[in-house]
Amino acid sequence: MKLRKLMLGAATAALCLGGGTAAVAEDAASFPSRNFDIIVTFPPGGGTDMLARLVGNYMADTLGKGAVVENRPGASGNVGARVVKERAPDGYSLLMVNSSFAVNPGVFKTLPFDPKKDFDAIINIAYVPSVLVVPPNSPYRTLADVTEAAVKTNDVSFGSCGNGTPQHLAGELFKLQAKVNMVHVPYKGCGPALNDVVGGQIGLAVITASSALPFIKAGKLRALAVTSKDRSKLMPDVPTVAEQGYPGYELTQWHGLLAPAGTPGDIKQKLYDGVAKIMQRPDVQQKLADLGYDTASDGPVAFQKMVAGDIDKFTALAHKIGLSAD
Repeated sequence: MKLRKLMLGAATAALCLGGGTAAVAEDAASFPSRNFDIIVTFPPGGGTDMLARLVGNYMADTLGKGAVVENRPGASGNVGARVVKERAPDGYSLLMVNSSFAVNPGVFKTLPFDPKKDFDAIINIAYVPSVLVVPPNSPYRTLADVTEAAVKTNDVSFGSCGNGTPQHLAGELFKLQAKVNMVHVPYKGCGPALNDVVGGQIGLAVITASSALPFIKAGKLRALAVTSKDRSKLMPDVPTVAEQGYPGYELTQWHGLLAPAGTPGDIKQKLYDGVAKIMQRPDVQQKLADLGYDTASDGPVAFQKMVAGDIDKFTALAHKIGLSAD
């Protein structure tokens, strides 16, 4: 009986050591010994997917192993997040997210994970502002024109990339600060919203700068304001929302990598160092700049604090405007 118990105990210990979230992490000195998985919470072709593939292309150069990018869209990113949450915290499964990750806790009554406790931040790699755009023949030349029309007619609408997206919240935040009522028209992505504002089906939209920039440069859209704290280097003539009479206004979308909670600190640091080197490449920075992004390199501690702060901020805003995805 004692021998049987000893054998059962040894088998249980071996099982715990061999897999699952209780598995002993690989030593940082030998990490990585295999390729990485980067889970993207949105479909192929968008900005978050593009950034994941850009990072994945260079991981072999800076970390010694490549990456396989897998798209797991659904439920505003919650499907992909749950996949990574259930992976072993060994540094090989990474989650590429944007600010929507911090928006979701405020708009979904329940989530299949705890966004503050179930993930460890690795690195914030890029920021992109949103931009308020109108068709080129629009009577709106400034934000003051928009607010004046909203007060006079009570019939101003704005499109966004979808319910609960940072662009939606950027529009709602403007409404609160301007003290005006505008009807939100959600689209299933920035692409459809762009098509309608370019075609004149909607008179105003809040779109990511990376998506809108080609249309602005081509004269197919006119930009009224950017949502970032400072003006965009690629659109220096476009004023911020804040400088048009709304001090303190700022809502910029970030993109970064997370790992399952419990990933060892030395592994997280090695991942950060490797990805930060990618973001420091002049060709990478130029490519992102051309697309309207600013590169970043916030580390695990700073990025974790940023994500937690945005969860609190967006939750308060969502509750204030009565936004719910359920």
